[in-house]
Amino acid sequence: MASKEPTGQAVLVVGLGRFGSSIAEALDRMGHEVLAVDKDPAIVQEWSGRLTHVVEADSATEEALRQIGAADFSIAVVGIGTSIESSVLTTVTLSDLGIKQIWAKAITPAHGKILERIGATKVVYPERDAGERVAHLVSGTLMDFIEFDDGFAIVKMAPPQETRGFTLAESQVRAKYGVTVVGVKSPNQDFTYAVASTKISAHDLLIVSGQTRLIERFAARP
Repeated sequence: MASKEPTGQAVLVVGLGRFGSSIAEALDRMGHEVLAVDKDPAIVQEWSGRLTHVVEADSATEEALRQIGAADFSIAVVGIGTSIESSVLTTVTLSDLGIKQIWAKAITPAHGKILERIGATKVVYPERDAGERVAHLVSGTLMDFIEFDDGFAIVKMAPPQETRGFTLAESQVRAKYGVTVVGVKSPNQDFTYAVASTKISAHDLLIVSGQTRLIERFAARP
């Protein structure tokens, strides 16, 4: 079964396990055109009523990917997590088809290295990344935590005591801790971008950016 010609941010999602299906569903909800692929007919049947385009195909073969129009996509997500062999074969085939952006789920670091070498432009470790994020949240110092590849993070947190009742210029957060307070959310007020004259209260929420180790140090302040 061939897909219609994708336009704009059309995305091919291969593998409808928990990772792939959540991405496909979110992209579809955001208005992107999504072609979802899985070789399990039961899974395809399950998602056919929830996603616009779902096809049954063995993505490990180039012929099957060509038949569904995979070469027409510029972005693909490989969410296969049950078979490293299928993950690798799918990724290398998508690369051979000329897909510019390939996001691939890795189960282990070794698996990730292989995916990078054969054409994945971005390797994702869902379980590891989720574990690190939850660890920060469980510690109680952060309310939300997003970390990027280069050790840079953006977090939502309560203000340490030493910042309460002072402007950012007065508390000198950046000079002391090397992090930047990007914005402030006060109770019953809209989010505002932070400037030097922004005064922090005990009930505010801070959006802070910086190197992960520096943010952890700042968040650990009482």
